[in-house]
Amino acid sequence: MVDRLTRVLGGPPTERLRERVRERMSRGLPLTGTISLTNVTATERAAIDQLLGRRASTGASVSVSLHRLDEVLRTSGIWPDGLGSAIVALTGPVAIRAEERALRDAAWERAMEPLAELVSDRPELSGWYARLESAGLLRRLSGDTTAGDLVRQLCSVLRALPTAMEQLPRFSARVLGNAHALDDGNPLTTLVLGAAREIGGAPEGAGAAWRRMVWASVGLLRDELSSTVLTAGLPGDGSTATGCALAAWRESGQPVVLTLRQLLSDPPRFEVSGTVVSVCENRSVVAAAADRLGAACGPIVCSSGQPGAAVLVLLDTLAVGGAELRYHGDFDWPGIRIANFLNRQCSWQPWRFRAGDYLRAVRTHEGLPLSGAAVVPSWDAQLGAQMAQVGIQVEEEVVLDDLLWDLRVEGTR
Repeated sequence: MVDRLTRVLGGPPTERLRERVRERMSRGLPLTGTISLTNVTATERAAIDQLLGRRASTGASVSVSLHRLDEVLRTSGIWPDGLGSAIVALTGPVAIRAEERALRDAAWERAMEPLAELVSDRPELSGWYARLESAGLLRRLSGDTTAGDLVRQLCSVLRALPTAMEQLPRFSARVLGNAHALDDGNPLTTLVLGAAREIGGAPEGAGAAWRRMVWASVGLLRDELSSTVLTAGLPGDGSTATGCALAAWRESGQPVVLTLRQLLSDPPRFEVSGTVVSVCENRSVVAAAADRLGAACGPIVCSSGQPGAAVLVLLDTLAVGGAELRYHGDFDWPGIRIANFLNRQCSWQPWRFRAGDYLRAVRTHEGLPLSGAAVVPSWDAQLGAQMAQVGIQVEEEVVLDDLLWDLRVEGTR
């Protein structure tokens, strides 16, 4: 019987017809109604007309009544079980997509359970997890076959974050058993970076410098030479090479750029208990301090915009040494975002960076209109309200004289 079925419905001329019927079956649709095939060949048309027992037709398309085709198969004895059974006999079992989808969804939910449980205990990750689900990113990156493994690795990393300052490859080897598991371009890396941004409070961004900053915000360090920090007036010490260099540059009144490698492999031993260390956003402040104050400049560290790993490591080293950090940045929304991020990474006091300071600045200096979405300063909500009301930005360079006065006073203590 199968041989006869194959002769009338299993050959090349009826291949497209079989595919269309199988497609309907896979969608869970009844085998009723009509199927139309376009751009048919004379061979296809003749085979279909013969199968349905009708006169030879003409034209570029052909219509097939599924009810008539099922009836022909049953009543002629070609395949008494009907059209659906015939397609299975010729092409193999047909999986109904809805059932397949339900099985995949159930498997996916099982794979996601460890991550959902972890996020329930980490409320700072709830926004990231919601975006992950809505965008389907984890599914796209993993594929259903590797979802379980990827989720398990992701959970292992997230449980270990944030961590004390540690080299990223060393962390990866310790947590995942593979020093390269968190290299750029890996699906796991993409997922972890998104979560790390939430944990560390880093802003949105892109590029190598941004990735280094995000890693550093959760205690992971990479690229020891690309990450640098600009500073001036730091006291240094006499027992480390880095400390000796800082002391020499301070004495000569020159700024110095330190690499992350220097801060990690030969960290200065600061004895700065009670010393005020100023932190600014823009490099122009340090340049002006070097030009106008020289060796009389008090200790200052520049974040150079969004602070990277070297900045965070140096500020942490200073804080451990007992320094009292104070911060000033631009009175604009990006500046407030930078300050909020830094305020999550280390403890500092505002340096001429409160609501009253802003109002004094806008009364005496002209500035451009504020642009972008408003941001609430984590250290002074009133500052954000005043900025939104006045609508003028004030860059650090505008209040440079006030900042340099403070640095001169600190430098003479």
